[in-house]
Amino acid sequence: MRFHSPIKSVLFTCFTLLFAITSNAQTPKVIKVNVDQSIAKVQPNMWGVFFEDINFGADGGIYAELIKNRSFEFAKPLMGWSISRNRSQEGEILVVNRKEENAANPRYLQVKKATDNFFELVNEGFKGIGVKKGMRYDFSVMYRQLQPGIKMVLLLKDPDKKVIGQGSFTPEGSGSEWKKQSASFVATETNAKAKFSILFQGKGNIDLDMISLFPGDTWKNRKQGLRADMVQLLADMKPGFIRFPGGCIVEGTDLANRYQWKNTIGPIEERKLLINRWNTEFAHRPAPDYYQTFGLGFFEYFQLAEDIGSDALPILNCGMACQFNTGEVAALDELDPYVQDALDLIEFANGDINTKWGKKRAELGHPKPFNLKMMGVGNENWGPQYLERLAIFTKVIKAKYPDFKLINSSGTDPEGDRFNLLNTSLRENKADFIDEHYYRPADWFLKNAGRYDNYPRNETKVFVGEYAVHADKKVIGSDRNNWQSALASASLMTGLERNADVVQMASYAPLFAHIDGWQWAPDMIWVDNLQSYGTPDYYVQKLFSTNKGTDVVSITLDEKNIIGQDGLFASSVLDKGKKELIIKIANNSDQNQNIDFDLNGKTKLKSKGTIDELASINLNQLNSFENPGAVSPKTSAINLKGKKLNATLKPFSFNVIKIPFN
Repeated sequence: MRFHSPIKSVLFTCFTLLFAITSNAQTPKVIKVNVDQSIAKVQPNMWGVFFEDINFGADGGIYAELIKNRSFEFAKPLMGWSISRNRSQEGEILVVNRKEENAANPRYLQVKKATDNFFELVNEGFKGIGVKKGMRYDFSVMYRQLQPGIKMVLLLKDPDKKVIGQGSFTPEGSGSEWKKQSASFVATETNAKAKFSILFQGKGNIDLDMISLFPGDTWKNRKQGLRADMVQLLADMKPGFIRFPGGCIVEGTDLANRYQWKNTIGPIEERKLLINRWNTEFAHRPAPDYYQTFGLGFFEYFQLAEDIGSDALPILNCGMACQFNTGEVAALDELDPYVQDALDLIEFANGDINTKWGKKRAELGHPKPFNLKMMGVGNENWGPQYLERLAIFTKVIKAKYPDFKLINSSGTDPEGDRFNLLNTSLRENKADFIDEHYYRPADWFLKNAGRYDNYPRNETKVFVGEYAVHADKKVIGSDRNNWQSALASASLMTGLERNADVVQMASYAPLFAHIDGWQWAPDMIWVDNLQSYGTPDYYVQKLFSTNKGTDVVSITLDEKNIIGQDGLFASSVLDKGKKELIIKIANNSDQNQNIDFDLNGKTKLKSKGTIDELASINLNQLNSFENPGAVSPKTSAINLKGKKLNATLKPFSFNVIKIPFN
């Protein structure tokens, strides 16, 4: 008879238990992908971007103008400007208002120099002026010279007042007619916080308006155009659409402050400036110098969408101001001008050059139609008052353009009485699209990845027009765009993609934010006066948009959609054009996940593929100007064994697996 040592028995038991645990941890989960069976079509414009002039996204952002208050139309006419001189001369400089003569741009600056004293006009730019060594800067001004004799020295100065760029400008001719003239010069140093000034030499009398300065490297080298680095980040995403101009900008604090597209086209000097509604919206982030000059107007917007291969998705006011501000509405019998604006915009975008607004488009340099397919009526409006106004818009627009698609608002939240009223009514009325918005914590995003699995499969589709994960309120500014937020977004987006027959379009919001001028966060792209970078959210959006595929195919774990089992979220598509199977899978757990992908079907997959991986064990990891690629895709090769693929997913990772097929 043999006796076992108690110590040996305990060791044996522990070893057996440890082996069982280890074996279980290493046992791969089997995820099945049905490669041959298309369960939904993915729209070519599925993943887009949402643009609103918030956070100095347009003026001071993508619109490359460097001069703040160039036309002296701010509430304080000389805001952004200062005067430096060695002695004061009464009446030497005046702001003159010619309201009856020019209602769109009534003010101008009058300079009368009776002596040859030192006199300098200085502009601070938008949180400073970004200047690049070797860059050409293009100055222009509208003027009328009543008494010749003044020469202007154009200066860029760093914060220590050292000159880092210099040119000269001598007005030509004299008389009462306004002229436009330009001059260029090259910067000698780089500085993010420079100022621009005009040193007036000599004696004379001159009126000035639209004092402007642009860098020479605008997008496509268009004069007075867009900031190239910011547009390039958008172009690299290959967005299916650009939603414009917002957002609450559309509604305005009241109807007088609403966005009106007709005021944003034509000569720059004839576009009527408007106070930006984000100017005073947040007491903790005041922006008294935030206005809309509309240098980026509707023509430039259509042009931008065309440039980067995106559909335009304009949103127009429906006769309702922001319901969180004034809630002002236009009376139903006074709604005709609002509806006519919508009809005229369609004609401006698509009309023959013999039509009124098609001709206007051609005169602006684009005789070819922009092929506008859709439009939003109202932004985040709600209540029976919205439904009444929407019905009027819908009837008139559909009567003239029956195939034109209209996006309808479901209010500000994805649940509750407001949402239920609108969602029910709009579906009963067979709306083309219902626009859902959600700004929620990461946990909400994870819990709602299956939100659309049981939505009705009918003619009414969903547009997820605004969404972003909102971190703890104590986290502010660019620190909100951490990896946890992006990973939660990616997880939810697998649910949007899986239900591409219901959710046909989606766009993260907001898009841009200036690091020194933001009002709202998180934002996909952060900029300063010289640089821009994409956040982890940017790379998530880009991976979806550049790998959208054409057909959704089934991907399951234990015969169920993958919506959180062990922290996993997944979707899968075929791209029949590129001939690729694309699997998107997020691992929200803090452990490696060993996965066996069982790729069923007759489609002949190739033996080699790639995996694009976004990962960080630190959920608070950020991208920054100093380290813009801290969380960015890392690509590696993968190998299949027949119809099998084994992959180990890192903790807190989002992965895009691409497998070519014949």
